[in-house]
Amino acid sequence: MKRDAFRILQATETVIYLFAGFLIAGGAAVLLVSSLVEGIHHLVAGDYGEVALGLLDRVLLALMLAEILYTLLRFAREGTLEPTPFLIIGIIAAVRRVLVLTAEAVERFDLQDPAFIAVLAELGLLGMMVVAFALAIRLVRPSGVP
Repeated sequence: MKRDAFRILQATETVIYLFAGFLIAGGAAVLLVSSLVEGIHHLVAGDYGEVALGLLDRVLLALMLAEILYTLLRFAREGTLEPTPFLIIGIIAAVRRVLVLTAEAVERFDLQDPAFIAVLAELGLLGMMVVAFALAIRLVRPSGVP
């Protein structure tokens, strides 16, 4: 009885992970296709900066989704959860925000604008986050692995 309940719970957990994985994969596919269609519209309109910014933002978001999918699959397969994929997601998210902020700041802000100082502060904090995530990856990685 106890074993049957345990097997049912394990099967349910696997189904949940598979369903979540399919949703994430589908969301990433829709995100990439919609960004391609949107990019073509902006390209035809001659808005090249918007094309670059939109594609960069969405592709990095798709990479984050792919890393989450990898983590889900690995957890479903091995039953263990490692911190490294989450730290990589954090690095991608921080770099994504840095790139979007700098692209928007070039268009919007003047060096005399007080909001520009806030953007610089956010960029500094994001840079420190990337360094912290990289150090954390180095610390959690087993010795001997480059």
